[in-house]
Amino acid sequence: MSADDKAVDAIAAHLLRCEQTLLDPAVRRDRARASAFLANDFVEFGASGRIWNREQILDLLATEAYTRPAIEDFRCRLVAGGVALVCYRTVRIDASSGRSGATLRSSLWTEESGEWLIRFHQGTPAI
Repeated sequence: MSADDKAVDAIAAHLLRCEQTLLDPAVRRDRARASAFLANDFVEFGASGRIWNREQILDLLATEAYTRPAIEDFRCRLVAGGVALVCYRTVRIDASSGRSGATLRSSLWTEESGEWLIRFHQGTPAI
């Protein structure tokens, strides 16, 4: 494995941990903790079809009823220096019905001053 491959693997592992942290209900409800991951110009295209900016999503996260999903098929690709695209699937089981639902997700992360920040996120219901 080359040094470049090791660097990409390290970035992918770090961004997986970041995505997992952002799926933690306790982090989502804590505005300071959640905002530490979001770039100032963050935008999300939600699974509902709604577009959210940074402030709107932080307001939503603070009040949502949320069950943490599992991450599957996580992939990370460096698209430029300091820019990474991650794609994965989340699966959530509804506690009351036992039904599972899946969402395809993608996030664009950029490295700024040694910190990785999420700049764009999209969730699309999986069929």
